[in-house]
Amino acid sequence: MAPNVLGNTILLAEACIEQEDNNNNASIGTQQYKSKSFLNVAPKPAPITEELKPKDATQAAIASRERRYHHVYVWRNIIAFIYLHLGFLYGSYLLVTSAKWSTFFFALALGSCGALGITAGAHRLWSHRAYKAKWPLRLFLMLAQTLAFQNSVYEWVRDHRVHHKFTDTDADPHNATRGFFFSHIGWLMVKKHPDVKARGRAVDMSDLEQDGIVMFQKRYYALLMPLFCFILPTFLAYYYLDETFSNAWYVVAIFRYVLSLNATWLVNSAAHIWGTKPYDRNISPTNNTFVAIAAYGEGWHNYHHVFPWDYKTSELGTYSTNFTTAAIDFFARIGWAYDLKSVSDELIRKRVLRTGDGTHQYNEQELQARMVDYVNQLDHESEQAVWGWDDKDMNEQDRQDATVRNKAD
Repeated sequence: MAPNVLGNTILLAEACIEQEDNNNNASIGTQQYKSKSFLNVAPKPAPITEELKPKDATQAAIASRERRYHHVYVWRNIIAFIYLHLGFLYGSYLLVTSAKWSTFFFALALGSCGALGITAGAHRLWSHRAYKAKWPLRLFLMLAQTLAFQNSVYEWVRDHRVHHKFTDTDADPHNATRGFFFSHIGWLMVKKHPDVKARGRAVDMSDLEQDGIVMFQKRYYALLMPLFCFILPTFLAYYYLDETFSNAWYVVAIFRYVLSLNATWLVNSAAHIWGTKPYDRNISPTNNTFVAIAAYGEGWHNYHHVFPWDYKTSELGTYSTNFTTAAIDFFARIGWAYDLKSVSDELIRKRVLRTGDGTHQYNEQELQARMVDYVNQLDHESEQAVWGWDDKDMNEQDRQDATVRNKAD
């Protein structure tokens, strides 16, 4: 039996779109959190009166635990994610048993468009202003980002800017210090930490508020997202590819959507845990080749956190692990993208040698240069070595500068 596509879409939209007020999320005072987490700077404690002082160590431990951050689960999101991932598994089964090849390629094409909406659009263009785009490209990227369904551009950018400013603190929406699961998907299953909300209200969003395309999407996101992410992909596959409703829904809509979600989430989780740190060994983001391929070039995360204004998010010259850079370069050739910002090799080299973990080629080049200098110096010293005063290789200037006391003649 074909699934109720429209009904399922409406339920997913209601479950996954977080309601927000006009001030970038609800007031902190309305939340159910006890206090800030011990992972961040603790709030200034109130004066302790005699009545409030713990009477023993047990009460002190209880009071300490109560001052820590407590998760408040968002059950509608949890249920939605369970359904989506079960649907992903069923879609995987249909993909290899009954779906058409045309359906697979259609899902792949939509997934690629959605990925560009996140990587080239919400991330590199709107979050970091790493390049500028004319209105046709901004319109395309906005629609592609809507197809990807990861909240509106405005919300995505707000959370991402906060992530960069306060990485691995309580103000980081997907704080990697809380573990892989939390930074991957768990942060979407609980209410935001109060610090995230506070920093989100303070971050500068004036540039997006002046972008009519971004604000149009924000205003009508509840209508645009179900249409572009679920309804149109399903019915296009059904009517134009002559696919069954089940295959269209579970392969083109659900499988494609969940796969793209997890590819994006790997940047928040795996690329903050596993990999190298060629540019800054003191931060958690890493360079991870697998994530770079899966996320269309977003896995060079150590570089990106050091140089977030580089439109390439990496210094690599190949497109094979950075498809988004290839797309932006294409749009630049046709005149839709311009003011592409990047980092000079000299600046990269200085940063690598100053704070890198030693895995960059510049470290190897520096080591080789030092070894060559050392060997050359040894050879030089060998040539200038003398056995004593009358050695014919003795430098004449050294001989003239020498002090000879009690000369006989």
